[in-house]
Formats: sequence, structure tokens, C-alpha cells
Amino acid sequence: MDAPTTTSGNGDRSGGDGRDAGWFGRSPKATTPAPAPAGPGQHPPDARRTPSRPVTPVRPVGNGAARNRTAPTTPQAPAAPAQARPAAPAGPAGPNPSGLGGPSGPGRPAGPDASGLGGPSGPGRPAGPDASGLGGPSGPGRPAGPDASGPRGHSGPAGPAPEDTSDGALLRRTMAEIEPIADKVTSHFYALLFLRHPDLRALFPAAMDTQRDRLFKALLTAATHVEDTAVLTAYLTNLGRGHRKYGTLPEHYPAVGECLIGALSTYAPQTWGPRTEAAWVGAYTVISQIMIDAAAKDELRAPAWWQAEVVAHEMRTPDIAVVTLRPDAPYPFLAGQYASVETPWWPRVWRNYSFASAPRSDGLLSFHVKAVPAGWVSGALVHRARPGDVIRLGGPAGSMTVDHTTDNGLLCLGGGTGIAPIKALVEDVARHGRRRSVQVFYGARRDHDLYDIDTMLRMQQSHSWLSVRPVVDDGPDDNLCGRLPDAMYEYGPWHTYDAYLSGPPGMIRQGVDTLLGIGIPTHRIRHDSIEELVGARN
Repeated sequence: MDAPTTTSGNGDRSGGDGRDAGWFGRSPKATTPAPAPAGPGQHPPDARRTPSRPVTPVRPVGNGAARNRTAPTTPQAPAAPAQARPAAPAGPAGPNPSGLGGPSGPGRPAGPDASGLGGPSGPGRPAGPDASGLGGPSGPGRPAGPDASGPRGHSGPAGPAPEDTSDGALLRRTMAEIEPIADKVTSHFYALLFLRHPDLRALFPAAMDTQRDRLFKALLTAATHVEDTAVLTAYLTNLGRGHRKYGTLPEHYPAVGECLIGALSTYAPQTWGPRTEAAWVGAYTVISQIMIDAAAKDELRAPAWWQAEVVAHEMRTPDIAVVTLRPDAPYPFLAGQYASVETPWWPRVWRNYSFASAPRSDGLLSFHVKAVPAGWVSGALVHRARPGDVIRLGGPAGSMTVDHTTDNGLLCLGGGTGIAPIKALVEDVARHGRRRSVQVFYGARRDHDLYDIDTMLRMQQSHSWLSVRPVVDDGPDDNLCGRLPDAMYEYGPWHTYDAYLSGPPGMIRQGVDTLLGIGIPTHRIRHDSIEELVGARN
């Protein structure tokens, strides 16, 4: 998901007149060599002190046949010679550095109907500037001039809606075309990257299956929200900070961008062309600059990772452990956030886990980890880690935190080990000393999977404003039964509450739908990124 950049932080273009510039970066003729890429856990001598950004210009791109490829021509219906309108020549396609139009609204899906595409373009339908047929295509015998609509005041039959040719629409069409073959596209991308730049292989884990999935999800998220500045910036800022722990440097972005465009142009023949290529170059310019600037800013205030020693390891069930760590330096975070974790047994494989408590005075950190089948990190933390072992932590992330500027109640849904951040939120409310209603629904498949119910019930006894209700799919009569989101219907109303969800991705999706259905607005529903949660299960 690394991306090239050509614009400096203040928006100025720099790096010479472009004659020595290759695609997304300097060519070998550049006078200043880029530093060698650092391996995991290593930085060049000045990399941890002085943020750097690539500042070279972008030129139109492509490789081989893809560079000369144009959008396929569309057969045109015959029109009367005297009435046919000549097609306007297409102007040169150049990158659009911003590509930021009107917002689509956070949390709103940007599928084919949301983007205003009027349906995806099919084979033989060009995706270039002239493919929109603005004003509707001219049919046989129908004049294409200003009077094509008929006499004033007597409109004729409405023609097809104009096709959206904005940069965002072009990106979404590309993603829609490659979605059915996403695994092939990402595999081809990594093959190109490691063949052309073998030195970058050391930055990636040995097994690339999860990495392939994450790349496509990140691309889809960025392409979907490219016209929504706020959502895109928040997403990429977090991604840029997170890439620091991999050893990613600004000079790595050009290689990744070139190979990504090469893969897209190979596997999206129906939508690819000069105009689409220019849209991707422009969008990637924006994407990469946001990520690089975020990493540079984060470098001034925090290390790329922390070393943390395991000081306690408690098995709660045969496959769930509470792991407590002591970081080697102060670790600032907020209740409800999460951290990425790497074990010494699987280098360069990182997974996200939520903090199970609010910040503690002794500086210790706790995580609830469930070992899942074929889960490299989770299996190692549950069945292999012991006191004295040292793991690595990435920086804190996540926005599922308490808003202490309001008196709204908290409606909390925690499924399985998702009760960990919910417990942290309850502790956070208690520390602030405000009597806000907190309603917790703690869900599990079976009664014995409620591994932390005793802790939650003790907290309920200590705080009159806290209510804890266990919910099991199939359990005894003294517990609520059924799916966790459905259990909320028996209580409420919830229109004055802020909602927090943590648990399996399916539970979160269903929970969000349920909460919207009972009248809680989107901006008052907080949960971890579903894309991140999918990776965390491993």
C-alpha cells in the first residue's frame, strides 16, 4: 500500500526540471543516490532523527505494451451525415494531484450506485474522457446540436444519464474490474516488486497470503474514499504511521507505485487507458504524500516500535490468554485503542490487539489473545510466550475512545475477546469521575466462553452507573440468549447513547446495522476498522 509522491509538504513541486526524473522518482542519472533501504528493526544513521520526503516530479507512466495502450474504441451507431457531431479531440492526460471532489460521506458505501456510474462499463466501452457521451449519445436521425431536445418547452424522451468520468469514478471502475481476480493482481504486483527490487523483499513477511489480502483492502478503501478528503486523510495517516515499524522509507515509495500501476494496467484491460492511468498517478501522488507526511510527523514524537517484556501470562480458557507486558519506554495510549504486535518467532508478521485496560500508573500493558487455527501471532502469544520473552509493539492506533466532553451514556457491545477494550472504556469513565450510564452487553457462543464475566460483574458492583448483561447464543435461562446485537431490542431506548462495538467482524457489521435501525446516527457509533480486525484474527 506504499505509494509514490511528487509533492512536497507545502504543495510545491521540486526536484529539478524533470529531465533526470524517472517515473515516481529519480532515475539512475540523479546525482544524489537514495540511501539503501533498511531492514526490519534498522534505520539509516539519520532516519530516526530527520524526516525525509521524495520530491521528484511525476511523468506519465506505463511499461511495455501497457504504456501504449489506449481505451478500446466503442462502435458508434450510424447517424445522419448532416447531423453527426464530430468527436472532440481528447486532450493530453496528465496527473491530477488532488483528485478530491465532493465528499461521499464517511461510512457510506461507494459501490456502483453510490458513485453515480450508472452501471459499470462493459467490454468495448471506453473509459477515457470521450466515453461519457455528454448529453446522451446521438441516435440515428437525431440531431446532436443544441435543438436535439425538441422545441422549447417540449422536452423529448430523456437520453441516458451522462457517464461519470471523474478521477474517483475511474479509480472505482478499475477496482470493480479487478475485484474478482484480486488475488492474481496482488500476486502479480509482488512478483514485479520483488523481481525488480529484490532488496525490498526483506521488509515483508515470509508468508504473503495475509499481506496480499491487506493490500487489496487498503487499495479498495483508498479508491472508494479518494473524493472524501477527511476520511482518506484519517485512513492514510494511520497507515503511514504504521508503516514505520516495517522499516519503510520515503525512497521505497517510487518502486512500489511503479509496480502497482504495472499490475493494474495488466489486469484491468477494459477500464485502463491514458485517462485512467493519469487518474491513478494523481491519486497515488496524494496518497503517498499523506502517508509520508504522517510518518515524518510521527518520527518527531515517537519511536517506530517499542520492545516489551512479557511479565505475566494467564490462561483463562484452553485458547485464551491474558498477556501483560512491560514496555522499555513510556507507551502513551488511550482506552479503547489497539497496538500491532510482533513476536520473535514470526519476524515481520504483525497483528493488532486492543488494550485490555486504561493506562496504568505502573506503565504495564495487557492484551486478551485468543489462539485461532493457523494463527501465527495469536498461537505464539497464547501457547508459546512466557514471562521473560520480549516482543515488539507498534504505536497505538484506533479512534474507539470515550468523548469526555458530553454526558451521553455509553452502549457497549463486546463479543469474545472484544470485551477487552470495553473493559478499558469502563475504567476510563470511572477515572474521570462522571456518573454516566454505561450499558455493557457481553456476548459469547457458550456460557463458558464468558471468560472475563467475573471481572465485569465485580466492576458492576463497584459502580452504580454500570450495568453488565451476558448474552450467549445458546445458554442457561439466567442469561440473555441469541445474537448479541439483537439483545439490545429488549432494553433501551438508546437514542441518547454513544455506541461502542468490539468483536468479530460479522458481529460488528450486524451491530452497526442494528444501531442505525434504532436511530443512533453514524457519527456516534465507534468500532475498530473491520479490515484491521480481519488481520487481527490471525
